[in-house]
Amino acid sequence: MSNQEIAKLFRQVATAYTIEDEKKYRFQIIAYQRAADTIESAVTEISDLFKEGKLDELAGVGPSIQQHLTELCKTGHVAHFDSVLKQIPQSVFPLMEVASFGPKKAYKLVTHFHLNDPKTVIADVKKLAEKGEIAKLEGFGDKSQSEMLKGINEYLQGHVATERMPLPFANELAEQVIEYMKKCPEVKEIYPLGSLRRKVSTVGDIDLGVSTNEAQIVLDHFEKFPYASRVLDSGKSIASLLATNGKRIDIKTQSPQAFGALLQHFTGSKEHNVHLREIALKKVLSLSEYGIKNLKSEKMKEYKTEEEFYSALDMQWIPPEMRENTGEIELAQKKQIPKLLELKDIQGDLHTHSSFPIEPSHDLGINTFEEMLNKAKSLGYSYLAFSEHNPSTSKHTNDQVYNLIKKRNNELDKIYSNIKSVRIIKMLETDILSTGALGIDNNSLDLLDATIVSIHSVFNMDKESMTERILKGLSHPKAKILAHPTGRLINNRKGYDVNWDKLFEFCAKYDKALEINASPFRLDLLDSLVRQALKYKIKFSLGTDSHGLEQMDFMQYGVSVARRGWLTKDNVLNCMEYDKILTWLRR
Repeated sequence: MSNQEIAKLFRQVATAYTIEDEKKYRFQIIAYQRAADTIESAVTEISDLFKEGKLDELAGVGPSIQQHLTELCKTGHVAHFDSVLKQIPQSVFPLMEVASFGPKKAYKLVTHFHLNDPKTVIADVKKLAEKGEIAKLEGFGDKSQSEMLKGINEYLQGHVATERMPLPFANELAEQVIEYMKKCPEVKEIYPLGSLRRKVSTVGDIDLGVSTNEAQIVLDHFEKFPYASRVLDSGKSIASLLATNGKRIDIKTQSPQAFGALLQHFTGSKEHNVHLREIALKKVLSLSEYGIKNLKSEKMKEYKTEEEFYSALDMQWIPPEMRENTGEIELAQKKQIPKLLELKDIQGDLHTHSSFPIEPSHDLGINTFEEMLNKAKSLGYSYLAFSEHNPSTSKHTNDQVYNLIKKRNNELDKIYSNIKSVRIIKMLETDILSTGALGIDNNSLDLLDATIVSIHSVFNMDKESMTERILKGLSHPKAKILAHPTGRLINNRKGYDVNWDKLFEFCAKYDKALEINASPFRLDLLDSLVRQALKYKIKFSLGTDSHGLEQMDFMQYGVSVARRGWLTKDNVLNCMEYDKILTWLRR
């Protein structure tokens, strides 16, 4: 089974448990949903991890889930899953891809109306809603029927409930809502929650937490959000709506004196919170979004801030990006949480593409050197690396390639004589060909301070062949940084597989750096692999891969991946001063 198929199976098991008894199986539901997210975003196939004995490297996947994955890889099915899923009609699961359908609603519809065909169930429910039959069902009504019909129509137009947004797009939508909500005077504080606050590379729904003493006024204001398609749910302290782009936005309110508890609780991750609860129970305490209850006295204590909340458990505050139950709690108990990389630590961008006509193998940027240097100055950078794609070798001779790079360098020298506030680093993004050779010859490479190398073709090589290809290309003395190491494109291309331990060992031995590509379509290297590579004491490079000025602002997302990988500024090349990084690149 592919990773996508395994993730789908795990989500179906979570749905089945929700239908059977959501309260009783709460922790199983959490575990399977989290496992599905992890498996779906994994670069390496689960079947390969199983063969290599590395299932324990899946972040947030515990021993029980690992046992199920082992059984699945060995036999093609899991006996426990079979017993759980046989209780649920298969026609329930297609409805879970439609906004407005939760597991229990879907189950009630398919059982009451005997909708047993998964292929036609969405069309069948649509017909029933159009006839007004669903509104007659107890617990539904006209409003629920109308919402379901809208949800189905949106689904048929391409809005799939389970589709996750790349982090930058989710962040942009959240910022729109936050900016709007801050216009309401009763909003004292507002923060993203869940996977968005933890800066996971893809995000499902947008969840926001608001500190206020006037919840109803805040919720009324939220429901009037100008880009809302319709309100999905409304209560005393929470509300949900569907944005015009088909994405769900949820808001949760809490009084200021207890807001720290809400913020901590709904930021998660669920595995992080479960571990915290286990620790709290040993102290005879109970944790919730309202505060911390002493189980002996039954007294609840509220917390204004997360810092106070963690301190009550005798822990350091843990940055949201670290909260995945991968050892951060133990560090917090020892007061050893590292000072993670911050955007202000970045002194320059090491991967940008200008519009200079270098006649590249791939696409040019759209802005001039001068425009990009001025943008870099506005970002507070002290240097900028220009790393256009290498000139096309299929359309040029080696001498022509050499002359194009020399012409570019001369232009950069001329510009720097006029703009000295931002230093220039002369690089290229050079293709690693299928043979492992670089896309340009040594004479041309000698014109550069260094080069980034990357894969842009022949993605279907097996793991070992791809690994050898990368190592050969990266072994060139001028090759210092491997760009977007997995080659993935979020929601588009899974990326190639590599023997990561072999690559990390090579980088550590020969002092090569791995890029964290901040492009919203990549966010590559993945945070789980960053954590793994960090054990080898490898250097990392952050680059926006910008092809336009506005894309240079994406550096914040590279930083968020670095933070999820537990990197400090000492691990990142971009935090070096100009003289030091130039020395590192040229040696």
